[in-house]
Amino acid sequence: MPERILVPHPPFVSLSAIVTGSGVTVSARDGLGIATVLVRKGQAAALAMRVKEGFGIDLPRVPRRAMSGKIAFAATGPEAWLAIAEDGGNGFAAFLRDAIGDYAAVVDQSDGYAVLRVSGQNARALLAKGVPLDLHARSFQVGDLAATVVSHIGTTIWRLADREDGAPVFELLVFRSLAESFWHWLNESAAEFGLTIVEAGQS
Repeated sequence: MPERILVPHPPFVSLSAIVTGSGVTVSARDGLGIATVLVRKGQAAALAMRVKEGFGIDLPRVPRRAMSGKIAFAATGPEAWLAIAEDGGNGFAAFLRDAIGDYAAVVDQSDGYAVLRVSGQNARALLAKGVPLDLHARSFQVGDLAATVVSHIGTTIWRLADREDGAPVFELLVFRSLAESFWHWLNESAAEFGLTIVEAGQS
C-alpha cells in the first residue's frame, strides 16, 4: 500500500471576494510561526531580560505588540504572550524554547491559528461592523492589541504601522477551525466597499 502523505492547507486557501474593489485590502498571513509563552513562577524578570538580550524586544506588560526584525511578542494576558515569527513555521516554537530556556513554557500554535491582514481607507468602517472596540487612531494606536469577539468568534486584533498612503493596517487572529466562518463574516461585511485580495506582504 503506498505511503500516504499529508499536505497542510492554509486556512484561507479558498479566499474569494463577493464584490471586488479597492475599499479594503486583505491578505492571509500564511507560514507564520506562532507560539504561546507562559512565564514560570518567579521568572518574569529573567524572561524579560532574556527576550531583550536575544531579540531586542522589551516584553510588553500590557495589551501591546512589540516587534524587532521578524519576531514579535504580543501580551495577551497576565504573564502570557503570543510570539510570532515571519515565515517561522512549526520550527519556531522549538527555536524559541531553546532561546528562552526554563523561564517560560513555550507551546507551538502555528497550526492552531489563522491570521488575516486587513488594510485600506475603509478598513475601520468594515471592522466597525463587528469589532466592539473604538479603533480610531487616537484610541487604538500602532502596537495596541485587544482580545475581542467578532460575530461570536473569539478574535485577537492588533494595529500595525499605516501604509504609505496613510491607510490603517490591522491583523486579526482567530482559531483555525473558525477561519471559514470569520471569512464569511468579513466578506459579506465588506461587500459595500469591495475587497482586494493580495499576497501576504503586499497589503
